[in-house]
Amino acid sequence: MVDLDNQLGYWNSTGASKTFGHPVEPSWLEGLDRQARILDYGCGYGRLAGQLAEWGFDNVEGVDVAPNLVARARAQQPGARFTVLDAPPRLDHPDSSVDLILLFAVLTCLPSDAGQRKLVAELRRVLRPGGLLYLSDLCLQADQRNRSRYQQFAATYGSYGVFETDDGAVCRHHTADWLDDLFVDFDRVATREVSVATMNGRPARATQLLLSTGLSDVAHR
Repeated sequence: MVDLDNQLGYWNSTGASKTFGHPVEPSWLEGLDRQARILDYGCGYGRLAGQLAEWGFDNVEGVDVAPNLVARARAQQPGARFTVLDAPPRLDHPDSSVDLILLFAVLTCLPSDAGQRKLVAELRRVLRPGGLLYLSDLCLQADQRNRSRYQQFAATYGSYGVFETDDGAVCRHHTADWLDDLFVDFDRVATREVSVATMNGRPARATQLLLSTGLSDVAHR
């Protein structure tokens, strides 16, 4: 069985050529200083880090497990810096040193409960008091194609919502209750649902959450 917490082989080969379409809501970042320390965890080819750099944020770093994706990011997005994660989810950042973390379509690529909990704990460690985590991910989809594959792979992976893609990845779509439990130590600032295209070009609905570690001296809308 595939190690659900380590799919580096996929992301450094087939996955290195994918495109991602989860959008950033600019109004959710309006209160952030342009010198805020921003981390794009699971940055892929650097789309979001590059976009934030274009918006005037000048302290943006993207991190990813796949060297080929990071190489693509460095070539395409010179306005941000990028680092390969050698021992994920461990970050080479001090405690309470980051103002904002982007976590876009990452949990769906890390299907195990334990793996997700370890990642969230590490992100919580590096976020400053009042820091923000901007999540964009996929809850269970209602269409027949997705429901069929949830059912098909439920026995294999012991979880309804975990499935294999046709090109070799193992992914997960979540229940809203699971996300509530996973981020129980965060305060919810804002939420929305948006239409996205998946990495294989399929239409889907994504859930976006803006979460805070606690009291903040920054106003957000």
